[in-house]
Amino acid sequence: MRIAVISFTKQGARLSGRIKTALEEQEHTEVFCCTKCNSFRKEAEQMNSLKGQMIFVEEPLADWTRAQFGTSDALIFVGACGIAVRAIAPAVRDKLTDIPVLVLDELGQYVIPILSGHYGGGNELAVLLAENLGAQAVLTTATDVNGLFAVDVFAKKNQLLIGERSGIAKVSAKLLQERQITMKSAVTIEGGPPEEVKLLNEGRADVVISPMEPEQELLHLYPKCLVLGMGCRKGKSEKEIRQFVTEELEKRKLSIHAVAVLASIDVKAEEAGLAGFAKDCQIPFVTYSKEQLLEVEGTFASSAFVEKTVGVDNVCERAVGIVLREKGHKNIRLDEKTLLAGKTARDGMTLAIGCLDWKVSF
Repeated sequence: MRIAVISFTKQGARLSGRIKTALEEQEHTEVFCCTKCNSFRKEAEQMNSLKGQMIFVEEPLADWTRAQFGTSDALIFVGACGIAVRAIAPAVRDKLTDIPVLVLDELGQYVIPILSGHYGGGNELAVLLAENLGAQAVLTTATDVNGLFAVDVFAKKNQLLIGERSGIAKVSAKLLQERQITMKSAVTIEGGPPEEVKLLNEGRADVVISPMEPEQELLHLYPKCLVLGMGCRKGKSEKEIRQFVTEELEKRKLSIHAVAVLASIDVKAEEAGLAGFAKDCQIPFVTYSKEQLLEVEGTFASSAFVEKTVGVDNVCERAVGIVLREKGHKNIRLDEKTLLAGKTARDGMTLAIGCLDWKVSF
């Protein structure tokens, strides 16, 4: 994690040095100073805690801040909240992608996360920094103030994709009003939930964790657990592949948002249709040699034509098997019982669907 700390005065620069020391073991921290005072620059360069490490900002603060949003994982301002708010305003885009921004007063008494406190981890960083500096973390998010479950923090820690982001506010609002929400999960849950979260095995729930398409819940969280194995005839277009995959997922009420990886044989590594589909859907595309595919044990829907063409009797199912094995499924033997969908063929394309073991914890 790369953190940028910026100050504006001599006192702020001293605190920046303490921040860097406080985060030294956990993070990679760079210290910046925005000042036009040359005498201060000379003095700052001699500070023991920052000797040779102070970077002076020459460009307008808003431009520097915008650049940091693209290269840093968190941003810490030492100074007034107003300075930070005006500096970050042009760069703020979305609560699920904005980096966390913290503000500290020059005396290091308070640590205030002002952006991306939950999903970005700003609140967590503020608490850590406050503990190391002997300061007080000032958290203003409603669920934290009331000591309640934060569903977006839970989602990030468990690597769950948030469906409709407006659902975060709906879940939080219900927690604040009724002090309890319900949750249902298609994957294993470890640990006990907080008292304000009631787990359900069936029926309608406020929060649903599942690779299936959402229904009427307030918030749907997708585990990235689906594995697509594919083979195709040369020249199949991205449009054809997308339509084929989409229709096969819809038949099973599965969501494209839950797909973790697309896998095939190495001779298809440069196949434009497969690569384009994966890139457009932001799905990792991996390929394996025929020797690797042949190592997978199981019962497969074999094809003499495919074996003659690429040297292995089945690409899609075997590709799923390798991914499952790499992700921790030990001694797996592939058959119709271990696949969500065995080989399906259409117009020169084949598809198999597997599912990774997935666990979430409180």
